[in-house]
Amino acid sequence: MRRLSLTVRLSLMFMLAVTAVLTVAGLGFNHLSQLHFKSLDQHTLLEKLQSSQSILGALPSIEAFDEAKPQLQALLGAHRELTAIILDSNAKVLFADPAQVSIPERFRTSAGQRDWEWQDQEQMFRGMTAQVAVTGQEKPLTVILVLEVTHHMSFFVTLQRWFWIGLVISALVSAGLGWVVARSGLRPLRQVTALAASMSAKSLKERIPMAPIPLELQQLVSSFNAMLARLDDAFVRLSNFSADIAHELRTPVSNLMTHTEVVLSRKRNTEDYEETLYSNLDDLTRMSRMIDDMLFLAKADNGLIIPERKRIALEEVVAKLLEYYYLLADERGIELELSGSGSVQGDVLMLHRAISNLLSNALRYTPQGKTISVQIRQNNVSTVLTVGNPGEPIPPEHLERLFDRFYRVDPARREGGPSNAGLGLAIARSIVEAHQGRIWCTSTSGWTAFHMEFPSPEISKDGLSLGRWTVS
Repeated sequence: MRRLSLTVRLSLMFMLAVTAVLTVAGLGFNHLSQLHFKSLDQHTLLEKLQSSQSILGALPSIEAFDEAKPQLQALLGAHRELTAIILDSNAKVLFADPAQVSIPERFRTSAGQRDWEWQDQEQMFRGMTAQVAVTGQEKPLTVILVLEVTHHMSFFVTLQRWFWIGLVISALVSAGLGWVVARSGLRPLRQVTALAASMSAKSLKERIPMAPIPLELQQLVSSFNAMLARLDDAFVRLSNFSADIAHELRTPVSNLMTHTEVVLSRKRNTEDYEETLYSNLDDLTRMSRMIDDMLFLAKADNGLIIPERKRIALEEVVAKLLEYYYLLADERGIELELSGSGSVQGDVLMLHRAISNLLSNALRYTPQGKTISVQIRQNNVSTVLTVGNPGEPIPPEHLERLFDRFYRVDPARREGGPSNAGLGLAIARSIVEAHQGRIWCTSTSGWTAFHMEFPSPEISKDGLSLGRWTVS
C-alpha cells in the first residue's frame, strides 16, 4: 500500500481540524438557538397564562364567565399563532380561540402546570396546560394554551441543511488551503531532497542557504550542510590519498622496471644480476612496508585495532628506544635525553611503534649538534609524553594536517627513504586513538614538539573513554 506524502497528511489533518471546529461550533449554535426560541415560547405562554389566571380569578362565580370573554378574546386572540382553550370541570369547552382546534386528549388534563410539545404531520406545537380556581366553584377550570412553532422548526431544518452544505464546502476549501500551506512550508525539505538527489563528487561544495529557512528546519539544514562539509573534506582527503599512493608507488615500480630493462638489454655476468636483484629488493621492501602500513591504517579506520590492556611504564619503553636510536643520533652529533616518568594501560608493541615513529621523525629534522628531548608527565587525569626537537618551525596552517596520510609540509613531494613514506604520523595517531588518547603538535620559536596524551592507568583500567583533556 502506497503511503501518503507528508503534504497530503498535513492537508488532511488541517481539514479535519477545521471540520471538527466548525462542527462543534455549528452544533453548539444550533442547540443554543433552540434553547433560546424554546425559552421565548415558554415566556410567551407563561405570560398569557398568568394574565388569564388573573382574569378568571377575578370572576365572582362561574356564571359570570361570559362577562370575561371579551377580555379573554382581547388577551388571547391578539396573538395570531396562539390557540387558547378553557374547559370546565366536566371537560366542556367554555372558551376556544380559534373555535376549530383539535388537541389530543392527553394534553387536556393536568395535575398542576406542565409544558408539552406536539407534532401533527408537518406542524409543530408547544403548549402549556394549567388549572385556575374560580370563586364559588369546587373544581378548577383548565386552561390550555397552544403556540404553533412550525416556522421555528422550519428555520432550524433550513439552518441545519445549509450548515452541512457549508461544512462540506469549508472542508474542501480548508483541504486546499492546507495543501498550499503545507507545500509552501515544506519547500525547504524539497530543496534538501533535490540537493541530496543531485549530489555528486563535483557538487559537494554546494550548501543550502540558511536565510529563507524557517526556524523549525534550521537545525536540519544546518546538520545537512555540516554533513556535506564532512563529505567534501573526506572526498578531498580520499582523492589526495589516492594520488599520494600512486605517487609513492610510482617511483619504486619505475625503478624496478628500469633496472629490469637495463639488465635484460644484453647478457651480463652473475655479479650484475645479483646487484640488480639487491637493488630491486630495496624497492620491494619499501613497497611491502608501505602496504603493511596501509593495512594497519585501514584496520584502525574500521576499529579493528584492539590494543592489549597492560600496565606499561613509559620511561622503560622510551629508554629502550633511545638505546636503539643512540647510534644513529651519535653519527650526527645529536643528543637524546629523557626526563620524567609515568605509566599507561595499553599495548607495549603499539606504543613502541608510535613513539619510534616520533623519534625517527625528530631525528630526521633535528640540526646537527642539537638535543632531542623526551618528557613524561603524569597527573590524576592523564599521562602526557612529549617528543621535542629544535629546527625550522612548522607553519600553523600545516599543524592540523601533519597526521594525514602521505602529507608533507614540503609541497615539492621530495621522496624519503624506505621508512619515510609519509605514514609514520598517521600510524602514531591511529595507535594513540586506539588507546583512547589524543596526539597533537606545537611548533613555535624554533622548537617543535609532538604530544601524546593517554588516560591515567587508574581511569583507563576498565577501558572507559574520557574524550579529550586539557594539558595543564
